[in-house]
Amino acid sequence: MSDRFDCTHHADVSLLLRAHAEEQWLKSEVAPVLRQLETREDLPEEQLAAAEAYLEVVWIEARRRAQATDAAGLRLEERGNAGDPVSTKARHCHAAVRVLRDILTPRVRSLLDVPEDDGERVWAEIHRC
Repeated sequence: MSDRFDCTHHADVSLLLRAHAEEQWLKSEVAPVLRQLETREDLPEEQLAAAEAYLEVVWIEARRRAQATDAAGLRLEERGNAGDPVSTKARHCHAAVRVLRDILTPRVRSLLDVPEDDGERVWAEIHRC
């Protein structure tokens, strides 16, 4: 038995895990508080400031996760292997989480007045090509 580790799909798996974790964060942490702030559902006026502060904190974490996911995406793009099934799955998961970001970002910005991030501009330019 060999002690060697086959890291053929390291970049693919890294991107899959990061995209999945980011998606779960957006769906479980960001979206619910965002929805609550937008609808004011079950949100007493005296808790509004606290909810906005919490949204800001979870959004900062969401941006950190997005940067890590995008970095993993760049590593995969640099490696190539576009036809590989694992790479294809990783790219699809990354694309899906970017769509979710694109949906949530303007909604968060409208509530928090968050400036556009340089990383967002870079990815927007890359994916426009």
